[in-house]
Amino acid sequence: MSTVNSSHLNPSSFVLLGIPGLEAACRWLSIPLSSMYIITLLGNSTLLFIIKIEPSLHKPMYIFLSMLAGIDLVISSATVPKMLGVFLSHAREISFSGCLAQMFFIHSFSVMETSVLVAMAFDRYVAICSPLRYEAILTHPVLLKIGVAVVTRAVALITPLPVLARRLPFCASNEVPHTYCQHMAVVKLACTDVSLNSLYGLSVALYVGVSDILLIGASYSLILRAVLRLPSKEARLKAFNTCGSHICVILIAFVPGLFSILTHRFGHRVAPHTRILLANLYLLVPPTLNPIVYGVRTKQIRDRVSRVFWKRKGLP
Repeated sequence: MSTVNSSHLNPSSFVLLGIPGLEAACRWLSIPLSSMYIITLLGNSTLLFIIKIEPSLHKPMYIFLSMLAGIDLVISSATVPKMLGVFLSHAREISFSGCLAQMFFIHSFSVMETSVLVAMAFDRYVAICSPLRYEAILTHPVLLKIGVAVVTRAVALITPLPVLARRLPFCASNEVPHTYCQHMAVVKLACTDVSLNSLYGLSVALYVGVSDILLIGASYSLILRAVLRLPSKEARLKAFNTCGSHICVILIAFVPGLFSILTHRFGHRVAPHTRILLANLYLLVPPTLNPIVYGVRTKQIRDRVSRVFWKRKGLP
C-alpha cells in the first residue's frame, strides 16, 4: 500500500482509513454526517446573508458572528466532502501536499474559531459593562484590527505544523488511521523521532485552549459581577439572555475539543474509533449548532429570517 518517493522518503499520497473498527458502519455514519453538512451550509450561509442585507445587524456582535459563520463553512468544507468520499466511494487517497494543506486549514481555522469566541466575549463585556462607550470602543478600525489579529495568530501558530511534517521521512506506511489529515495521526507514520512535532502540537493546543478559556472566563466574570449589581431583576435577566447564546456556543466549541485533545494525547486505553469519533465531533458539531443556537436565541436574526421567508412565500 505504501507509495514512496525514494529521493525525499515521502509518499506521493496518503490513504485515509476512515474509522478503523467501524468499517461496517461507515455507510450508516455517512447519513448523519451528510445531514450535519447540509445544515451547516444552509444555516451559516443564511446567517451571512441575513447579516449582510439587514443594516440593523451591521454591529460588532453580528460582524463577529459572520466571521464565525465563515470559519465554520471553511472547516466543514475542508473535512466533510473527503470524509463522505472515504465512507461512500472508498476515495481514500489524498496527495501528500493536499494532506498537508488540509491539516493547515483545519487546525488554523479551528484556532481562528476560538479566537473569535474570545472577541465575542470581549464584545459582550463592553456591551454590558460599558454600554455608553460601546460604539466608541468597538469602531470599524478596531474590528478590522481584531480580524487581522485573529488570522495572524492562527497562521503564525499553525504554519509550523505542516512545515515540520513535510521534513519528516515517511518510509513505512502511508495509511492514516483517521477520517482527515489530523496532525498527530499523520506525524505518527514517520519512521523517525517525532518528539519535536508532538511537543509543538501539544504546546499550541495547550496555549490556545488555556489562554482563550482564561480570557473568556475573565470577561464573563466581569460581566457576571456587573449584572449582579443591576437593581432590576428584568435588567439582570435581559443581560443573562444576551450572553446565553454565546455561552452555549463556547460550551459546544470547547467541550468536545477538550475531550478530543485529552483522549488523543493521554487516553491510550480509549479505543481508536472513540478518539476519531470525538475528533470528528469537535470539528463538525460546532458548525452545525452555531447557526441554530444564534438563530433561535437572537431575536433580531430570528425576526429577519421570518420576514425574508414570509415575503418570498407571499405571506403578509
